[in-house]
Amino acid sequence: MLDWNTYRRQVADGVADLATLSPDTVRGYGAISGAGRKSGHFDEKTRELIALAVAVSLRCDGCITVHADAARKHGATEGELVEALGVAIAVNAGAALVYSVRTLDAFRESAKS
Repeated sequence: MLDWNTYRRQVADGVADLATLSPDTVRGYGAISGAGRKSGHFDEKTRELIALAVAVSLRCDGCITVHADAARKHGATEGELVEALGVAIAVNAGAALVYSVRTLDAFRESAKS
């Protein structure tokens, strides 16, 4: 298994390095990341659980280590995490089903050309 704590520090160091090389890029990411917080509809724990479900869907290890740590710090329980992961699993299976229908449609359309 991956040493997630070490990896999280490596990601943070890499982002800091990128911020030195391209500060506008990292500043822009920060603006996008913080924009949703301004609405106040979700608390930080919920935002982190959503971020983890999305991170699983995107297969982003960096996102997983950062948001898993933040979710725990904001009081998420293992049970809440597992429920969020269950949503990610269901959506990913659903996405595969929908894209399978799209693929079948594309395949059938190709016969018309």
